[in-house]
Amino acid sequence: MSAPPDSRSQDAAPKWTPLFPAGSTTLLRISIAAIAILCVASGTLAYVYYESSYWNREGVAPLQPILFSHRHHAAELRIDCRNCHSTVETGAFAGMPSTHTCLTCHSQIFTSTSMIRPLVESAAANIPLQWNRVNRLPSHVYFNHSIHIAKGVACITCHGEVGKTALMMKGKPLTMRWCIDCHQNPGARLSEPSEIFDAVLSAHPNRRAPAELSAFYHVRTGTLTNCSTCHH
Repeated sequence: MSAPPDSRSQDAAPKWTPLFPAGSTTLLRISIAAIAILCVASGTLAYVYYESSYWNREGVAPLQPILFSHRHHAAELRIDCRNCHSTVETGAFAGMPSTHTCLTCHSQIFTSTSMIRPLVESAAANIPLQWNRVNRLPSHVYFNHSIHIAKGVACITCHGEVGKTALMMKGKPLTMRWCIDCHQNPGARLSEPSEIFDAVLSAHPNRRAPAELSAFYHVRTGTLTNCSTCHH
């Protein structure tokens, strides 16, 4: 018959103290879940921000020295874009209307209205009107208006239907991704020569297919997506 266990040896056994307090595993799991949720939420907020008009300024009309309406001038009065943007066919910069350009009409009409007063004061003081940019590209991006016009890219392709807006606003995102999409498939964005300077999108009855327009304008897509095309 075996002897009973020695109670003294049991009492002498060391007592282990837990390294972490009770509930540490639960707290760790909650922390990991919170960090994961924070990362996902931060990424989502960053994506929404950079895709929003708040960052891109799409659809936002900056203040101008004169409340000029493209809808009235370009659509209702059918004034050609080149009257105000005189270098759009010959230079990288489309040009902005000078004081004297506006006075071609407004030296005779609406001269006493408060809306035209900044123009009259500009002429009297011989200080040019300071228009605020609506579309601004980064300094490392080169854009040439004349080559796009020559290749059949209409004004509204990049600026939106300005004939439907009272105040000029950014009509398209003009991001790198947006430009590359066009450079990869330019034919779908080309217009007939007669509609390049239209202020609104027209239903042209005899508009050629994208491939025909690309051939007509001699668009060569081989180098359009090269970095050096836009980054000189």
